[in-house]
Amino acid sequence: QVQLVESGGGLVQAGGSLRLSCSASGSIFSLHVAGWYRQAPGKQRELVATITTSGTTTYADSVSGRFTISRDNAKNTVYLQMNSLKPEDTAVYYCNTQEIFTDRVSWGQGTQVTVSS
Repeated sequence: QVQLVESGGGLVQAGGSLRLSCSASGSIFSLHVAGWYRQAPGKQRELVATITTSGTTTYADSVSGRFTISRDNAKNTVYLQMNSLKPEDTAVYYCNTQEIFTDRVSWGQGTQVTVSS
């Protein structure tokens, strides 16, 4: 199973930017679809963005045009660049991977992002 460690969260003012990183170990990272999810207080966890093994990306409508997901397989890392942040982006952000041959899913421990108005 993949071990995932997120970093880069913090407190930022509305309109600001943050870049989240998720470092993977324990498996061949290039064989995993990677994604970012978030969970705000009192709400269900929701998908933010995904990136396939070939680099195809998808985004939730709420972040499209503001967030960019990318990956560096040589560094076993997936990133989430978040621009034009809004207070409603406040949540715990989780990294997720799914191995393409086994469908095994792994989650990170989460990193808090707080956007002040």
